[in-house]
Amino acid sequence: MRKVYWFVFVFIFTGLFTLYASDAGQVEFNIRFFDRRVYYVESDPIYIQITITNNSPVPYRFKLADDRAFSIDFDIRTMSNRPLPQADMLTRKRTTNNHVFFREIAIESGESFSFVEDLREYISFEQPGSFRVKALVYPELFRSNAVSAVESNFLSLNLRPALIQGSDGIPLEMDVATGAVLVKQRIPPDEVISYMLSARQLSQWERFFLYLDIESMIQRDPAQRRRYTAENEAGRRRMVSEYRANLQNAVVDGDIHQIPTSFEILRTVYNNDEGTVVVLQRYRHAAFTELRHYTYFLEKKDNFWSIVNYTVQGMGSIPNN
Repeated sequence: MRKVYWFVFVFIFTGLFTLYASDAGQVEFNIRFFDRRVYYVESDPIYIQITITNNSPVPYRFKLADDRAFSIDFDIRTMSNRPLPQADMLTRKRTTNNHVFFREIAIESGESFSFVEDLREYISFEQPGSFRVKALVYPELFRSNAVSAVESNFLSLNLRPALIQGSDGIPLEMDVATGAVLVKQRIPPDEVISYMLSARQLSQWERFFLYLDIESMIQRDPAQRRRYTAENEAGRRRMVSEYRANLQNAVVDGDIHQIPTSFEILRTVYNNDEGTVVVLQRYRHAAFTELRHYTYFLEKKDNFWSIVNYTVQGMGSIPNN
């Protein structure tokens, strides 16, 4: 009988300690933009990464629904504190009488758990402007009268008016720093590469992507090429968006993602349709500088040169002075 009492005491004490740890702020709920870029009223997804970090000394457990609409919510307000309406799709999900499937997640002490959601699946954006974004996490799932939501930090979201269409019908890129339209110039292949590498040195992603043919970069891999060919137009746009996000987060093409300390154009060869540019790129480390030869392959499309592929070869290293 003593063992039973002891077990019950330990169980209750552990549960109370876990609740205390959460109430004390030892379990953190943070959000950030997964793929920070210029956002428009009607455009690509607005991905938000939600991270739950357990800083308490005991495991933290919560329920995560297969359909995340029953585990999280977003509260988005204008600068005058007016809430934005929920997306119609979200309202339909929560008012339909269906089973909610979930799994229990256990986060050990000192560990984190993250997942990514698209704001457009939760909120209806109708007008451009500046907004404050906050996530609400429901550890025991969303209910119509739920009050046990845990709040995250705030993010500032700026939505621009609809994309500006170019003369060819393709939306123009926007410079994040200035808000000005980024327009491709009819510059030769070596200047295209210099523009791209300089943008990478300054972490100016929109400029970095300006001359990068993402569709061609995706299709370098045979499996990705088959998937891209089989997708419809919406699926292809999604793959392009995913590639941009993965490249920015160094998930793919880590060689081109790294920031060169300096670079030198060694050789440029091109004709009317194709070109190659060989570049010596230097990467400074604590005790040495790594040398790499990059060969960039370009194609001329609609009178503009675009980067469609690249290769890299290590050239050793030299000690720093």
